[in-house]
Amino acid sequence: MSTSTTTAAQSHYLPVRDDWLARRREPILEPELPIVDPHHHLWERPDWVYMLDDLLADINSGHNIVATVFVQCRAMHRASGPEEMKPVGETEFVNGVAAMSASGGYGPTKICAGIVGHADLRLGARVRPVLEAHLKVGGDRFRGIRHITAWDPDPVLLNPAYAPPPRVMYDPTFREGFAQLAPLGLSFDAWLYHPQIADLTALARAFPDTSICLDHVGGPLGYGSYTGKRAEVFPVWAAAIKELATCPNVVVKLGGLAMRINGFDFHEQTDPPTSEALAAAWKPYVETCIEAFGVNRCMFESNFPVDKGSYGYAPFWNACKILARGASADEKTALFSGTATRFYRLDL
Repeated sequence: MSTSTTTAAQSHYLPVRDDWLARRREPILEPELPIVDPHHHLWERPDWVYMLDDLLADINSGHNIVATVFVQCRAMHRASGPEEMKPVGETEFVNGVAAMSASGGYGPTKICAGIVGHADLRLGARVRPVLEAHLKVGGDRFRGIRHITAWDPDPVLLNPAYAPPPRVMYDPTFREGFAQLAPLGLSFDAWLYHPQIADLTALARAFPDTSICLDHVGGPLGYGSYTGKRAEVFPVWAAAIKELATCPNVVVKLGGLAMRINGFDFHEQTDPPTSEALAAAWKPYVETCIEAFGVNRCMFESNFPVDKGSYGYAPFWNACKILARGASADEKTALFSGTATRFYRLDL
């Protein structure tokens, strides 16, 4: 990615202010509860670095993070070679970080125990060698791909780092590429906006043997042309979520609601939000997803460092534990580690 593109893309995210985050310190709730964080990134970009040491500082903030899953973010793509093979460099990089963690020298957490990379499914059947290359360099950690399809008519909502066309999940060539996943035992992470959830439902029904994870509760929008329309957006989002949940091959990640596009104002407050405030804001979304999918198809996720512009890692997991207060021990296991472990086939 060029520097200009990177700078534009970063403006899509909320800046991380460590001095502001330091103003919120809370006791850790249920510190022994095992957690698999199934969605984080690692990157080194102009003016924004989030590498192993940064991740370790977050996961060692008090909660019992036993393992993590890395999800693609255009990190360390190859500088040369065929364009379609460049994302394989990200998997090489992340598998190296995972190997560092596996040495035991960085603590007990299994960092990047699962890896989700990127391959351009618009290559159609020609994406197969790319997927095989990921599997080769990712060893036994590579689990699937994410091909971002987030699109909206409002250009303010588009991430300049990605340029998916509208309705790409219906494109025959995209679906030809998508068909290559299941035979290789690979899953698909879907990042889209809430008006596109129906597109994913159609895709899931067309490929019932492909495991799919909906990221960030399906991207309910509250920014740009959706500003001030949360009451209008919620029932539309909820209806789409309930319909998607009828597809047994789909699971959902509970998190990722602190991006600029979601329209919450956590980052505008004098002090970082409390975990109680976060839980109250997210409760309708989390409860709707759990009611529709069941705990065995839901997993809490941090989406760090993207969501770090709105709150710290420790308060985030406290908020999740507050949301799960009424759950049984088995239900908590599913939400915090079991679903993620099963979906990403983690060896813990």
